[in-house]
Formats: sequence, structure tokens, C-alpha cells
Amino acid sequence: MHPALSTNYVVPGLLLNPVLLLWSINTILSRHLPPLLVDASIQPPPYYPLGPSAEHPHIDIHASESLCWSYTAFIVCANLVAFGRVSGRREEGKEQTRLKKERAKKMKREAKLMNATNGPLSNVPKASPAPQNGPPVPNGKPTSPYSERQNPMTPNAQIAAQTVSSKDPKAAAQAASDMRNVVRRKLTGYVGFANLPNQWHRKSVRKGFNFNVMVVGESGLGKSTLVNTLFNDSLYPPKERKGPSLDIIPKTVSIQSISADIEENGVRLRLTVVDTPGFGDFVNNDDSWRPIVEYIEQRFDAYLDAENKVNRMNIVDIRVHACVYFIQPTGHSLKPLDIEVMRRLHTKVNLIPVIAKSDTLTDEEIMNFKERILTDINHHAIQIFEGPRYELDDDETIAENQEIMSKVPFAIVGANSEVMSPEGRKVRGRKYPWGVIEVDNEDHCDFVKLRQMLIRTHMEELKEHTNNALYENYRSDKLTQMGVAQDPSVFKEVNPAVKQEEERTLHEQKLAKMESEMKMVFQQKVAEKESKLKQSEEELYARHREMKDQLERQRLELDDKKSRVESGRPLDEKTKKKGFSLR
Repeated sequence: MHPALSTNYVVPGLLLNPVLLLWSINTILSRHLPPLLVDASIQPPPYYPLGPSAEHPHIDIHASESLCWSYTAFIVCANLVAFGRVSGRREEGKEQTRLKKERAKKMKREAKLMNATNGPLSNVPKASPAPQNGPPVPNGKPTSPYSERQNPMTPNAQIAAQTVSSKDPKAAAQAASDMRNVVRRKLTGYVGFANLPNQWHRKSVRKGFNFNVMVVGESGLGKSTLVNTLFNDSLYPPKERKGPSLDIIPKTVSIQSISADIEENGVRLRLTVVDTPGFGDFVNNDDSWRPIVEYIEQRFDAYLDAENKVNRMNIVDIRVHACVYFIQPTGHSLKPLDIEVMRRLHTKVNLIPVIAKSDTLTDEEIMNFKERILTDINHHAIQIFEGPRYELDDDETIAENQEIMSKVPFAIVGANSEVMSPEGRKVRGRKYPWGVIEVDNEDHCDFVKLRQMLIRTHMEELKEHTNNALYENYRSDKLTQMGVAQDPSVFKEVNPAVKQEEERTLHEQKLAKMESEMKMVFQQKVAEKESKLKQSEEELYARHREMKDQLERQRLELDDKKSRVESGRPLDEKTKKKGFSLR
């Protein structure tokens, strides 16, 4: 029932129903009351006829009784229905009140949590966009497009603080304090900076993108075929097969690069592929990685020189963003050459190891080979590229990244031609007497996951890691070698709490140093005193022995004199000299 009907009709009906109900009960009782009278002399009143009479020809008590019963039942049912509707409305009101209370409690809890942890931005109500001609003007007074609000720390600030806290707790505390001091404002009207992503998209599409990838591996592992398969284009022309000749054997590792402008759905990409022919093809492969490392460093140096120029408007990024390292499908483990090359390259470029020609191994052999490769990589502390993890990633993105990283090193197969599958459809792959292997089938190889990481999902992350980590480390080392040093406190904002903590730490270190020096001096003096005492003791012992020997000699002399006196010999008896007689 509509609320208006419930208010306008049900309530008056409830007020009139008791009167009509009493009238119906009176009529019914008037029908059955006369037989209940004890005194027969008392006659029923004339207005209680038992049927039509001359006085009341229009009254039939039976019809009146039926009508009264029907009306009574109708009134009771109407009251029950009205009572049910009123009760339902009352229960609905109670439910709405309960929901409002729960919503208020939830908002209070979120407010407390926001005050305790500098509140998430998701609790801030979003401003509804206004028409392009400006925000509405209530009461003839223009409203400000923004209003001040208390200043919780944004999620980006929280992420930044968490990222810094893993490296330096003091810097994290300072960053969090700085973010709390930023005045935040809640928009109440349309401003327009929400269009920034569209502006950036238009600028990026107009400017185009570039990507530089290096392929390293021995000859015959399918590097050119894989590049053509990745970008679905013949970037490398087919090689002419020549007979054996000593003139075509390279003497050293050479570096060759090829660039191509490709376009997909209006997005232009300048792709540069760097190949390393001759790598690992010699009997003695010592220093075979040196030309590769020198080439990567030359790209870094050229970019550094471009940054140091006065005009830095059109800097072309020629740095190597990724290195796909091809591993021979031996099925055993990494060769010493592979380990040494990856150790030399992992600090210069993003390493992506792949198992070439994985169709020569069974699934079990590939699984065991991957485990051995990862064991060697972890043992030698070689860093391979891993997809970044962000705080705002959803579960689907995290699961996708984990699935991609679980396939490293990628077991790949390359193919430029199409073959007919057993189902009768054309697929990219290779046909063998025992079956067809499809390049784009994840059950056959890991090519799809490699393409997904290298191009579709992590291309920008590869470029960012190259710029923010690998290049910055090389740049810092290069400037340090050139003697360029910068005081890190020049552009650092001073936080009194952090400064006091640093001074306290320095004071404690100074006290600890003074204590250790005092202990050393004390131990040195104690050692000197002990050596002097030991020397004095030795001198006393020597004098004691000397005096004892002297007393012993004097005692012997006195005993000799005593024996002479007792024997009557003179004390100064001279011994006669014995000589030869002439007789």
C-alpha cells in the first residue's frame, strides 16, 4: 500500500471500525437474545422481530444477521491486513534505523582508523563532475571548486614511505612527516586535471616509443628466428647458406644492430635489435663478453653525454633495455661461459634467460634443466629481471606476474612459417614426423609467456628499471671516477627529529670510540707497569743470587782459615815452588 493511502484511509478506518463492529454485534445478539430470557412473561420488544411482520415488513432478521456476520468478518480481515501493513512498515523502519546505526558505526571506525594511520584516500567522498560551463551557483553565491580538509597521508605517500622504510628508516620517517604537513583539499567541482592521463596518452602516441633489446647466444640457437616470431615480422632477412670456408669464420665477437619502425593500432614503436655474432664459437672464449659489456657501456656513456649538454630537448634513449640470453639445450646445467657472461652482464642490463630449441627436450628434461639453471643462478648471485610488485596491484595482476615468473627460464621454440595442425587449421610452428609443435600454444612451449613479459606487460618496467637502477648505478660510478662528488645534504630538507636522532647516534659513536681508546690506553699502561715490575723482580733475583754466592765464598774462606788455625799451620803459608834439582 502506498504511504499516502496508509495514512489517509487506514487510520480513519481503524477509528470507525469499533462503532460498526458494536452495531453488528448488537444486531446478532438481538436475534438470539429472546430465547435466553427466563421469564416468559417478558416479551421481546417490538423492534426485535423474528421475520417480516405487518409492523416491520421490510425487515428480515435472517438477512440482517447474515449481513452483520459478513460485515464483521470483513472488518476483522481489514483490521488484520491493516495491522500487518502497519507492523511491516514498523519493522521496515526498524531495519532502516539499524542500517543507519551500523553505517554510522562503520564511518566512526573508519574515521578512527584514518586518524590512527593517516587514513586511506578511498574514505574521501568523490566530487561529482559539474558541467563544462562551471559549477552550480546556489543562492546566487559562487562556490569554491575546492574546500579545505584535514590532511591525511595519501596512498602514494604511504607507498613511498614503505618503499623508503625498507632502505632507510630515518628517510621514511622524514618522508612521512613531510606528507603530513601537506595541505590536502577535497574538490567540490570539476577542475579538469583528471584529464592528465589522456593528455599523457596523446603525447606518448604522437611521440612514439622505442625499445632496445639485445640477443646473446651461440650461433645456431635461433636468435634471429625468435626476434621475427616475437614481433610477427621479418626483421631479419633469411640467411644464405654457404659452404664451409675459412674466410667466413669470424675472428672476434662482433656487434650488429638493426632498427625497424613498426606500428600496431596507431602506436608506433622504434625497435632496435642488437645481435652478437661469433659469441661462443671459438675454442678459446676468454674475454668473449668484453665487446658486449663495452657496447652497453658505450650506450650509457652516449646517453650521459647527451644529458650533460645544454640542449636536452630531443634525447634519444639508445640504452639496452633487455638482454635475452640463449642457453644451449644440453639438459645438464649452465656452462662456465654462460655463468661468467651473466655475472658480467647482470649489473649492466636486464637479463632474461631462455632455453633455445626446447623442442629437443622432453617435458621432464625441461623441468629438471630449469631447476639446475636456477640453482646455478642463485649460487653465483646472478640477478635476473623480475616483474615489479606494487601495493595497488589487484589479485589478478599479482597472479599473472607470478605465473610469468614461474616459467623462468623460458623454454622457447621459434618459427617463421605456418604449418597445418592435426585439427586442420594453420598455426605457427614446426612439423615433425611425430607431430606438430605450435609456437603460440602454452602447452608446447613458453613463447607466449616470454612475449607477454617482454612486450605486452613489462616493456615499460624494463625501461624504467634500466633508467632508475642500472643506468643510475653506472652514472654514479662514472661521476665518482671522474672526481665529481656532491654533498647529499645540499638538497635535503632538515627534519629536527631526524637531525636530533643523527646527532644522538653520532654522540653515542663518539663515546664508544673514546671508551675503546681509553681501554686501549689503560691496557697499554698496565702492560708497561707489569713489564717494569717483572724487570725489577728479575734484577732483585739476580742481586740475591750474587749476594748469596758472595756469602758462600766468604764462608768457604773462613772454614779454610779455621782448619789452618786448628792444625797449627800459619795463616799466610806460602807454597814452595817446585823446581829441578841439579844433583
